[in-house]
Amino acid sequence: MSRRTTARFGAALVAGALVTVPLAAGALAADGAAANTAPTSATGTSTTVTSTTATAAQEAGTGAGSPEDQYAPRSLPFALPGFKEQEFDGALLVGEGHARFSLAFNMVTPQGRVLDDNMVPWIKRIGTVTPDGSYYEIDMTTDNRNITPETIGGLRAVLAHPEDWSEAEVEKAREQLPVQEAAYEAAVRDTRTVRLRFSTTDDGEIVGSATALTDDTEVFLQASPPWAEPSTYRPEGERSIVATSAGVRDASQVGSFRLDSTETPEETTGYANVAELLKGLAGKEYAAGEGAVAQRYALDKGETVAFQAAVSTQAPDRSRLSTRDVTRILDRAEARADDDTLHGRGPTGQAATYLRDAMSLNDNWDEKYDRSFVMWGLGGGGDDIFLGWDSAWDAITELSVDPATALDHIRDFYDQNGPRYDQLHAGPMHTYAAWRAYTRTGDRSILELVYPIMTRYIERMPEFDTNQDGLLESPWVEERRGGRGNHLGLDDSPQYWNYVEVPRDGGTDTRENTNLTDVALNSYYGLMAENLAQMATVLGDTAGAERYAALHERLEVRMNEHLWNDERGLYLNRYLDGSWEPTNTPTVFYPMFGGLATPERAEILVRDHLENPEEYGGEFVIPSVARNDPAFCAGRVNESTQSYRYFQPGEEDACEEWQGAAWPPMNATVYDGLKRYGLDEAAAELATKSTSMWLTSYKEIGWFPEYFDPEAGQVINSVATDTAWRTYSWSNLMPLMSTQELIADEPWGDADGFRFGTLGLPGTNTVSEVPLKGHAWSVTAGPRTTTVERDGRTVVRAEGGRIVARDVVLDAARGGNSMNVTTTSRTTITVTVPGVHPKTFQVKKGETHLTW
Repeated sequence: MSRRTTARFGAALVAGALVTVPLAAGALAADGAAANTAPTSATGTSTTVTSTTATAAQEAGTGAGSPEDQYAPRSLPFALPGFKEQEFDGALLVGEGHARFSLAFNMVTPQGRVLDDNMVPWIKRIGTVTPDGSYYEIDMTTDNRNITPETIGGLRAVLAHPEDWSEAEVEKAREQLPVQEAAYEAAVRDTRTVRLRFSTTDDGEIVGSATALTDDTEVFLQASPPWAEPSTYRPEGERSIVATSAGVRDASQVGSFRLDSTETPEETTGYANVAELLKGLAGKEYAAGEGAVAQRYALDKGETVAFQAAVSTQAPDRSRLSTRDVTRILDRAEARADDDTLHGRGPTGQAATYLRDAMSLNDNWDEKYDRSFVMWGLGGGGDDIFLGWDSAWDAITELSVDPATALDHIRDFYDQNGPRYDQLHAGPMHTYAAWRAYTRTGDRSILELVYPIMTRYIERMPEFDTNQDGLLESPWVEERRGGRGNHLGLDDSPQYWNYVEVPRDGGTDTRENTNLTDVALNSYYGLMAENLAQMATVLGDTAGAERYAALHERLEVRMNEHLWNDERGLYLNRYLDGSWEPTNTPTVFYPMFGGLATPERAEILVRDHLENPEEYGGEFVIPSVARNDPAFCAGRVNESTQSYRYFQPGEEDACEEWQGAAWPPMNATVYDGLKRYGLDEAAAELATKSTSMWLTSYKEIGWFPEYFDPEAGQVINSVATDTAWRTYSWSNLMPLMSTQELIADEPWGDADGFRFGTLGLPGTNTVSEVPLKGHAWSVTAGPRTTTVERDGRTVVRAEGGRIVARDVVLDAARGGNSMNVTTTSRTTITVTVPGVHPKTFQVKKGETHLTW
């Protein structure tokens, strides 16, 4: 199951014949402790990279090899598509000593703009993308789609119903409409689109192609140094580009690069550097030289140009592949893309497949520390890992796609000093992410890395206990109301608009305190205490485990004594004078996430609020302010235009950010709280609705946006809100919920166990090749039957009703097998585990503990 150890097969030409050769998937980046140092592991020892396959272990049913095999650093040389900042249109090749080269298919708009810097706005469609780079497909377009039929429709709605808008807004719409209509017509007329496909075919080798989907399409195939390293690039003959570059880590290792195109370009030009190349592509004067090379192709619809490229310590041999040969390789790679990567059937399975594509698209390479990580957003995220809470959610999501990248992502995060302190949920969330990494992979080194850092982090947090009663108050951020919630990444959340500054002396932070006891902050505080207690237990720190468990218990008592509003049935923020902060936001559910809510109150929260369509229920969930709260969507409604009832001319976001928009991390926080409290039907409903919103955006416009609209009536499409943040990694938490409905680790129970099954996903759904605890799992769940396969063998089959099983341990070596099951009706459960005789149980409706 490991992408590090399982060979793929593609095709290459040898001595004029088409033969099958292994496609090396590669492994993760070396664990560089710092830039310009030799790669080391998290504990400072040198890392050994293995290349053995896991086939024998899989056939024996005992897993996919050791963790060292599965999660080994990426071996050199390697080639990977996309893996370079925001350049989704090309590939990175890294040779011995970290000699680095890049290639890309650039486009130029009919107006002469080179699409090179941030490629996010120009992605029209995301195709299949695998974590190992064995296949990668996207469509690139010259239309950035900042103007859509929906945005024009909003302006027309204003003019059709002027009574719903102010005179200034009507006048603004009247001015904007003809301008936007003309711009949209021009964009449609002038759009050029190409389909880009790539596949790694061996260590340090890659093939790719660009196919025009429109006539009169100009494409440039560019070869250049990815981070401006001193390099030499020059044309060789009509179709080839060759280059050399010294290794960044070992200058004595000089890498050689070769790119051979299958078609003769219109022209080939050498440039002094990339900046001069961009001038040349735009038709401006440029300086020639050997810093970069571009081949220009003029393609009509259906025409294709392809290439093979390689990096090596020796000059690579010239490729003899034709366009047809490369296309056959790419077709085979596409056909095999699902073989050992996350995918599935049914709405959940389809979402899981797209989740894999989206997360793999956002994989990035940190050239300073030689690691893989996941871009957090901002239209691509740049070339550094983000030190806020976003990266924690990225790690959690990536664990279900490619655990090796997730582990490297976590290590890269701590290479760069770890979580920020100005956003106080960053520390708790990254502690949670590290614990989830352990419960999914068993990699103890992650705990050894994170635990000492996070114990120091949590020791600082009581400085925000203004009145020293054990609960934390929101820190003072700024006068501007829109930034008051920044301490938890809830920038303009109205629950923080009215707190006041309370000066204090001393402390490790320069911010003052406030008078608002914060439900969300204390929920994160409790979660962090619990996770540290769990880590301490694994690491043998008995005193630490007792100390953090006691802190969690104290917070549970204080949360329920002081922050539960019995009249409203909500956990609410409260001012130090005893008055309540009345704003109803999803943070009322966060005590469930932190394990601080009582079971009775958790049920009240779900029954009376989460499932109430006047608050948080309905099709579009979960709004970041309750629908019946005065602050919801700034309180304005345009009653005569249902499809644009929150539209404001000139504004993309119908419901401003944390004043109504549905945010994936909020949904995921609530979902995890529901699962932890065993509220499985509500969790399944939330997962279903979240996945549906995400799928709508992904399938209609090819985006996985930062946040979603809480009601129909968009200016982009039926759910997506913003043209700026189109490939935002935490968006993928939405489909992750339904994927984890079927199978996931169990972070609140037996760390060696896992859970599977669903009480509420509609229909029958399958997720396959889910990486978990050293195995590849497939789960199919329907109204009457649930089956679980491990490494291709059925280990559990349940017939009769829906089932959720928790704390599942299927490990004869551990000395016992067990699970806690909840069923909707009488169910027959058959367990078949290698090394143990098959066992069949007749289980009644309700909860049952099974052991054998």
